[in-house]
Amino acid sequence: MSTMVYPREEKLEKLSQEEIISNTKLVIQGLEALKNEHNSILHSLLETIKCLKKDEEANLVHEKSNLLRKSVEMIELGLGEAQVMMALSNHLNAVESEKQKLRAQVRRLCQENQWLRDELANTQQKLQKSEQSVAQLEEEKKHLEFMNQLKKYDEDVSPTQEEKDRETPKDSLDDLFPNDEEEHGQGMQHQHNSAAVAAAQQGGYEIPARLRTLHNLVIQYASQGRYEVAVPLCKQALEDLEKTSGHDHPDVATMLNILALVYRDQNKYKEAAHLLNDALSIREKTLGKDHPAVAATLNNLAVLYGKRGKYKEAEPLCKRALEIREKVLGKDHPDVAKQLNNLALLCQNQGKYEEVEYYYCRALEIYESRLGPDDANVAKTKNNLASCFLKQGKYKEAEILYKEILTRAHEKEFGSVDAENKPIWMHAEEREEMSKGKHRDNTPYGEYGGWYKACKVNSPTVNTTLRNLGALYRRQGKLEAADTLEECAVRSRKQSNTGIDPIHQTRVVEILKDTDGDRRRSRDSLSSVKYESGSETGEEA
Repeated sequence: MSTMVYPREEKLEKLSQEEIISNTKLVIQGLEALKNEHNSILHSLLETIKCLKKDEEANLVHEKSNLLRKSVEMIELGLGEAQVMMALSNHLNAVESEKQKLRAQVRRLCQENQWLRDELANTQQKLQKSEQSVAQLEEEKKHLEFMNQLKKYDEDVSPTQEEKDRETPKDSLDDLFPNDEEEHGQGMQHQHNSAAVAAAQQGGYEIPARLRTLHNLVIQYASQGRYEVAVPLCKQALEDLEKTSGHDHPDVATMLNILALVYRDQNKYKEAAHLLNDALSIREKTLGKDHPAVAATLNNLAVLYGKRGKYKEAEPLCKRALEIREKVLGKDHPDVAKQLNNLALLCQNQGKYEEVEYYYCRALEIYESRLGPDDANVAKTKNNLASCFLKQGKYKEAEILYKEILTRAHEKEFGSVDAENKPIWMHAEEREEMSKGKHRDNTPYGEYGGWYKACKVNSPTVNTTLRNLGALYRRQGKLEAADTLEECAVRSRKQSNTGIDPIHQTRVVEILKDTDGDRRRSRDSLSSVKYESGSETGEEA
């Protein structure tokens, strides 16, 4: 009878899955052999029982056969367990195989997911670049449309030579465009044409109409405080001009002038000075040192130095600009008068009052002879000259000039002065006399006839003159007359919604508060006066 050998438990714990399966198979084989052996023994016992006749021996054989049956049943149970273990092993192998397949599928899905992420990132980058390209193209499109509009405007407004000869000169762009002067009337046509011929002989340069339009657009933005639009617009135009024409071109110098004036309005004096010096160098190189455009740049640079308080450095620049304009345009040209006004203000801030009076008187003579006594520049120059008289303590001379300004403005609006048609300063002095006689007139504005009409004369210069003369009256003790003029200035301003120069008027009051012995100190209190300028560029120092 064969025997089965089972491995010990501690050894089973150390067996691997493959070893367990192998041993299980061996056990099955051993159990199958043992089963077969027991079956053969049982069969032989049964045969023996049939042959035996004695009861005792038969009983013994039956017992042995029963034991063998039980043993066979145990063997069959062991075989069933072994088969279950084999089935379980096959199932585990199938599960492990499926698990490996799932892991492989997960790895493949992870790889595909990573690939899709990379593709998505690349697509997003391409999309971002495309959006940037679209935005850039839209900006370029807008710029090209704007430049196209400028070109169309240039073509539309370019006059024929015959129209140029009939053109009335204008001062829309002031010192940036020295060939376009103020509206002097039909009588100035011959002189303007000769000045244009002289300017053409000096270099033949004419500012393109599209740059004039661009200048007006920039000035409009700057006046609204929209420098974030004005500055990039200038820089883009400057970059385009440098690409198409090169740096050393008169158009580039003009664009540098425009950008410098925008920087000056932002109080970026260092950047503005650098641009103006660059523009000056280009214009001297390309147009010649005696070209009106060179004079314009010199004047702008002088004004910039004046705003920074560098009057000594500004004066020679202003004088050189004056010499160029006298040489090219003639000594009685309105541009010469403008330059004289600026030079006078520079000298005034240095206390050179004799030169100041000379320059103002000469400018006044040019304006009156060329533009007429009713031109706004005449009143401005008289106002500036009166300020010079105040700083020297010449109050009587200043009073005469203020009265001339108010009288002329009144005559221009309402006709000749007579007993029934008096300018406002006469009404003010009459009220002063009445107040001294203790018969003060409290008649309301609307019921005073001529006085109410006189107060309706309004302009920034006239309003400033009203306040200055009122301050002068107040210093002389004429309080009623001073109140009348100041009240009239306030009412006139409300009616016309036009601005008054409060800084200038306040400084006039400061001068008048000083005593004659403090005149030297009063010069410092009026250290900054508005420079004469009739342009939209607002040239001030």
